Amino acid sequence: MKNLVIVESPAKAKTIEKYLGSDFTVLSSVGHIRSIAKKTKDGTPPIDVDNDYKTTYEIDDDKKKIITGLKKAVKVADTVWLATDEDREGEAIAWHLAEVLKLDPKTTKRIVFHEITKNAIEEAIKKPRTIDMDLVRAQQARQILDRLVGFELSPVVWRKVPGGKSAGRVQSPAVRLLVEREREIETFNSSFTFKVVAEFTHETKACEQNYQKDSTPKQKPRISSKA
Repeated sequence: MKNLVIVESPAKAKTIEKYLGSDFTVLSSVGHIRSIAKKTKDGTPPIDVDNDYKTTYEIDDDKKKIITGLKKAVKVADTVWLATDEDREGEAIAWHLAEVLKLDPKTTKRIVFHEITKNAIEEAIKKPRTIDMDLVRAQQARQILDRLVGFELSPVVWRKVPGGKSAGRVQSPAVRLLVEREREIETFNSSFTFKVVAEFTHETKACEQNYQKDSTPKQKPRISSKA
């Protein structure tokens, strides 16, 4: 096998392979292949907060067979192309594939295309790049926050909110806002307030006379008013 292309969707694999021709074999990862481990063998936290958030991943049970097939294909391929989606999740999948399949992320060819057409795919092959680690780290940060916040807060929400809603990095600030607002309502003390409206008039002649009598510099005219 000369070229192995790995995409996310099995439905797209056959179409892409048809466009690329006989020199290419296209296989699918069927989405994500690894998740943050629920526990580690040595007992350390899967997300080690005290060690720069070092994270331990594990292959999903339903992807172990797929990974076995991909490893066999990688062994006989001259070149591996990672063609997952062009977003944080797609970039993370490409990185996880490189890690699991023992591919060097600095040299492995990474390609993206926005439509499944012959021209788009051929153009992508002409312009490969490496894995964008900034996007990978952005996805990791999102996933780690979900785990650290969601796993702690969701059980509380399940006990208090009907319907078993979860709470993650997005939901938790919303919950906080609701709690703060509810506390404001509970501690609010009602009181009476009044608005006073007044109408003022002045006598022009009296005002002019008073001003003429007082010649002190910078002295403003004194206006006779009645409410």
